[in-house]
Amino acid sequence: MNDTSALLFTGLLFSSIGMGYLVYGKRQKHKIAFYTGIGLIVYPYFVSSVPVLIALGIGLMLVPRFVNPD
Repeated sequence: MNDTSALLFTGLLFSSIGMGYLVYGKRQKHKIAFYTGIGLIVYPYFVSSVPVLIALGIGLMLVPRFVNPD
């Protein structure tokens, strides 16, 4: 698998996870999950390195776990 296809696949993976966060945040009225979902959907457009894409994706996925919405 070359670098371009790995980048596309990883971006698709994290964008799909972001869609799940977005839907969950909207239905449960959980603002942190909602905005994290938007971030996960948008950030792959601006990152051109697979390791950075993975690190940022995992970091964004952990945000709702450690940030209190109050």
